[in-house]
Amino acid sequence: MRATRALRVIPAAFLLLAAIVLGAALPGPGQKPEDAEPADPPAGQLLIASAQLQDPRFYHSVILILQHSAAGAFGIVINRPLEEKSIASLLEAAKDAKPGQGNGDNAGVEGTIRVFAGGPVQRSLGFVVHTPDYRRDATITVPSIVAMTPTTEALRDIGHHQGPAKYFFALGYAGWGPGQLEAEIARHDWFSTPGDEALIFDEDRGELWEHALARRTREL
Repeated sequence: MRATRALRVIPAAFLLLAAIVLGAALPGPGQKPEDAEPADPPAGQLLIASAQLQDPRFYHSVILILQHSAAGAFGIVINRPLEEKSIASLLEAAKDAKPGQGNGDNAGVEGTIRVFAGGPVQRSLGFVVHTPDYRRDATITVPSIVAMTPTTEALRDIGHHQGPAKYFFALGYAGWGPGQLEAEIARHDWFSTPGDEALIFDEDRGELWEHALARRTREL
Protein backbone atom coordinates (compact mmCIF):
# COMPACT_ATOMS: atom_id res chain seq x y z
CA MET A 1 0.00 0.00 0.00
CA ARG A 2 1.46 3.35 -0.99
CA ALA A 3 1.93 6.08 1.59
CA THR A 4 -0.52 8.96 1.54
CA ARG A 5 1.13 12.35 1.29
CA ALA A 6 -0.29 15.58 2.56
CA LEU A 7 -0.05 18.31 -0.03
CA ARG A 8 2.66 20.81 0.84
CA VAL A 9 3.99 23.19 -1.77
CA ILE A 10 6.44 26.05 -1.48
CA PRO A 11 5.34 28.96 -3.69
CA ALA A 12 7.98 31.39 -4.96
CA ALA A 13 7.75 34.07 -7.64
CA PHE A 14 3.96 33.83 -7.31
CA LEU A 15 3.66 30.05 -7.84
CA LEU A 16 6.65 27.75 -8.30
CA LEU A 17 5.74 24.30 -7.03
CA ALA A 18 8.90 23.10 -5.33
CA ALA A 19 7.72 20.25 -3.11
CA ILE A 20 4.77 18.30 -1.76
CA VAL A 21 5.79 16.71 1.53
CA LEU A 22 4.56 13.97 3.88
CA GLY A 23 3.16 14.71 7.28
CA ALA A 24 1.47 18.11 7.03
CA ALA A 25 -1.46 18.08 9.43
CA LEU A 26 -4.78 19.63 8.65
CA PRO A 27 -5.09 23.08 10.20
CA GLY A 28 -7.62 23.80 12.89
CA PRO A 29 -8.35 22.12 16.20
CA GLY A 30 -7.59 18.61 14.94
CA GLN A 31 -11.17 17.43 14.81
CA LYS A 32 -13.40 16.63 11.89
CA PRO A 33 -16.63 18.64 11.79
CA GLU A 34 -18.71 15.75 13.07
CA ASP A 35 -16.48 15.47 16.18
CA ALA A 36 -17.06 19.02 17.44
CA GLU A 37 -20.13 21.04 18.30
CA PRO A 38 -20.69 23.23 15.22
CA ALA A 39 -20.83 27.00 15.51
CA ASP A 40 -22.58 29.62 13.40
CA PRO A 41 -22.03 29.94 10.48
CA PRO A 42 -21.71 26.17 10.03
CA ALA A 43 -19.53 24.27 7.59
CA GLY A 44 -20.78 24.62 4.04
CA GLN A 45 -21.66 28.30 4.36
CA LEU A 46 -19.84 31.02 2.45
CA LEU A 47 -18.43 34.04 4.25
CA ILE A 48 -18.62 37.16 2.10
CA ALA A 49 -16.41 40.09 3.03
CA SER A 50 -18.40 43.27 3.57
CA ALA A 51 -17.45 46.35 1.57
CA GLN A 52 -16.14 47.92 4.77
CA LEU A 53 -13.55 45.17 5.26
CA GLN A 54 -10.39 46.76 3.84
CA ASP A 55 -7.82 44.20 5.04
CA PRO A 56 -5.96 43.39 1.77
CA ARG A 57 -5.79 39.71 2.74
CA PHE A 58 -9.59 39.48 2.63
CA TYR A 59 -10.74 42.40 0.49
CA HIS A 60 -13.83 41.28 -1.48
CA SER A 61 -13.07 37.67 -0.58
CA VAL A 62 -15.49 34.76 -0.52
CA ILE A 63 -14.51 32.01 1.90
CA LEU A 64 -15.89 28.48 2.00
CA ILE A 65 -16.21 27.42 5.65
CA LEU A 66 -15.15 23.79 6.08
CA GLN A 67 -14.98 23.67 9.88
CA HIS A 68 -16.35 25.92 12.63
CA SER A 69 -16.69 25.11 16.31
CA ALA A 70 -15.88 26.71 19.64
CA ALA A 71 -12.27 25.68 19.00
CA GLY A 72 -11.97 27.87 15.89
CA ALA A 73 -12.75 27.97 12.20
CA PHE A 74 -11.08 26.85 8.98
CA GLY A 75 -11.99 27.90 5.44
CA ILE A 76 -10.69 28.27 1.89
CA VAL A 77 -10.87 31.48 -0.15
CA ILE A 78 -12.53 30.51 -3.45
CA ASN A 79 -12.25 33.67 -5.56
CA ARG A 80 -8.49 34.24 -5.84
CA PRO A 81 -7.41 32.30 -8.97
CA LEU A 82 -3.68 32.09 -9.67
CA GLU A 83 -3.18 29.85 -12.69
CA GLU A 84 -3.88 26.49 -14.33
CA LYS A 85 -1.26 23.87 -13.45
CA SER A 86 -0.65 20.39 -14.82
CA ILE A 87 -1.51 17.60 -12.39
CA ALA A 88 1.61 15.74 -13.48
CA SER A 89 3.83 18.62 -12.33
CA LEU A 90 2.22 18.60 -8.88
CA LEU A 91 2.73 14.87 -8.55
CA GLU A 92 6.30 15.14 -9.82
CA ALA A 93 6.95 17.55 -6.97
CA ALA A 94 5.47 15.00 -4.58
CA LYS A 95 7.82 12.33 -5.92
CA ASP A 96 10.78 14.66 -5.26
CA ALA A 97 9.82 14.74 -1.59
CA LYS A 98 10.90 11.09 -1.24
CA PRO A 99 14.22 10.68 -3.11
CA GLY A 100 14.62 7.43 -5.02
CA GLN A 101 10.91 6.71 -5.35
CA GLY A 102 9.66 6.06 -8.87
CA ASN A 103 6.59 7.43 -10.56
CA GLY A 104 4.50 4.41 -9.57
CA ASP A 105 0.80 5.13 -9.95
CA ASN A 106 1.62 8.58 -11.32
CA ALA A 107 2.18 7.02 -14.73
CA GLY A 108 -0.52 8.03 -17.21
CA VAL A 109 -1.66 11.04 -15.20
CA GLU A 110 -2.99 13.80 -17.43
CA GLY A 111 -4.92 17.05 -17.35
CA THR A 112 -4.69 20.31 -15.45
CA ILE A 113 -6.23 21.79 -12.34
CA ARG A 114 -7.12 25.37 -11.40
CA VAL A 115 -4.92 26.76 -8.64
CA PHE A 116 -6.24 29.35 -6.18
CA ALA A 117 -4.76 31.37 -3.33
CA GLY A 118 -6.75 29.72 -0.54
CA GLY A 119 -5.83 32.13 2.23
CA PRO A 120 -3.03 33.88 4.07
CA VAL A 121 -2.19 31.07 6.51
CA GLN A 122 0.43 28.39 5.69
CA ARG A 123 0.60 29.12 1.99
CA SER A 124 2.84 26.08 1.53
CA LEU A 125 -0.12 23.75 2.20
CA GLY A 126 -2.29 22.54 -0.66
CA PHE A 127 -5.92 21.38 -0.56
CA VAL A 128 -8.11 19.81 -3.26
CA VAL A 129 -11.62 21.23 -2.90
CA HIS A 130 -14.15 19.09 -4.74
CA THR A 131 -17.71 17.86 -5.07
CA PRO A 132 -18.78 15.28 -2.44
CA ASP A 133 -19.06 12.43 -4.95
CA TYR A 134 -15.43 11.51 -4.12
CA ARG A 135 -13.95 10.46 -0.78
CA ARG A 136 -10.64 9.27 0.66
CA ASP A 137 -9.71 8.55 4.28
CA ALA A 138 -8.45 12.12 4.80
CA THR A 139 -11.46 13.78 3.16
CA ILE A 140 -13.56 16.28 5.09
CA THR A 141 -17.10 16.28 3.72
CA VAL A 142 -19.99 18.68 4.17
CA PRO A 143 -22.77 16.32 3.04
CA SER A 144 -24.51 17.23 -0.22
CA ILE A 145 -22.47 20.44 -0.55
CA VAL A 146 -18.70 20.12 -0.84
CA ALA A 147 -15.63 18.17 0.28
CA MET A 148 -11.91 18.73 0.70
CA THR A 149 -9.01 16.26 0.49
CA PRO A 150 -5.50 17.37 1.53
CA THR A 151 -3.50 14.45 0.02
CA THR A 152 -1.88 13.54 -3.28
CA GLU A 153 -4.35 10.67 -3.70
CA ALA A 154 -6.98 13.13 -4.86
CA LEU A 155 -4.70 14.65 -7.51
CA ARG A 156 -3.65 11.21 -8.72
CA ASP A 157 -7.24 10.03 -9.02
CA ILE A 158 -8.23 13.19 -10.91
CA GLY A 159 -5.32 12.64 -13.28
CA HIS A 160 -6.55 9.08 -13.88
CA HIS A 161 -10.14 10.25 -14.48
CA GLN A 162 -11.29 8.58 -11.28
CA GLY A 163 -11.76 11.69 -9.18
CA PRO A 164 -14.68 13.98 -8.37
CA ALA A 165 -16.86 15.68 -10.95
CA LYS A 166 -15.64 19.20 -10.07
CA TYR A 167 -12.55 20.36 -8.24
CA PHE A 168 -9.82 22.95 -7.77
CA PHE A 169 -6.54 23.21 -5.87
CA ALA A 170 -5.97 25.85 -3.16
CA LEU A 171 -2.73 27.04 -1.60
CA GLY A 172 -3.08 28.16 2.02
CA TYR A 173 -6.21 28.69 4.07
CA ALA A 174 -8.07 31.14 6.28
CA GLY A 175 -8.00 30.24 9.95
CA TRP A 176 -9.49 31.68 13.13
CA GLY A 177 -8.75 30.81 16.74
CA PRO A 178 -11.39 30.43 19.46
CA GLY A 179 -13.76 33.39 19.37
CA GLN A 180 -11.85 35.21 16.62
CA LEU A 181 -14.37 34.77 13.83
CA GLU A 182 -17.21 35.55 16.23
CA ALA A 183 -15.52 38.88 17.05
CA GLU A 184 -15.24 39.74 13.34
CA ILE A 185 -18.88 38.82 12.90
CA ALA A 186 -19.81 41.15 15.73
CA ARG A 187 -18.02 43.96 13.88
CA HIS A 188 -20.17 43.19 10.81
CA ASP A 189 -17.12 42.34 8.70
CA TRP A 190 -18.92 39.42 7.04
CA PHE A 191 -22.17 38.38 5.39
CA SER A 192 -23.08 34.75 4.81
CA THR A 193 -24.97 32.65 2.31
CA PRO A 194 -25.43 28.87 1.95
CA GLY A 195 -22.83 27.29 -0.28
CA ASP A 196 -23.91 25.45 -3.39
CA GLU A 197 -22.18 23.87 -6.36
CA ALA A 198 -22.70 26.82 -8.67
CA LEU A 199 -21.18 29.36 -6.29
CA ILE A 200 -18.31 27.13 -5.22
CA PHE A 201 -17.28 25.76 -8.63
CA ASP A 202 -19.08 27.39 -11.54
CA GLU A 203 -19.63 31.11 -11.07
CA ASP A 204 -17.16 33.44 -12.78
CA ARG A 205 -14.48 34.02 -10.16
CA GLY A 206 -14.14 37.67 -11.12
CA GLU A 207 -17.80 38.25 -10.32
CA LEU A 208 -18.23 35.79 -7.47
CA TRP A 209 -18.08 38.39 -4.69
CA GLU A 210 -20.92 40.40 -6.26
CA HIS A 211 -22.99 37.28 -7.02
CA ALA A 212 -22.53 35.85 -3.52
CA LEU A 213 -23.28 39.22 -1.94
CA ALA A 214 -26.54 39.44 -3.90
CA ARG A 215 -27.55 36.03 -2.52
CA ARG A 216 -26.67 36.67 1.12
CA THR A 217 -29.34 35.44 3.47
CA ARG A 218 -28.53 37.73 6.38
CA GLU A 219 -25.92 40.00 7.88
CA LEU A 220 -24.06 38.10 10.56
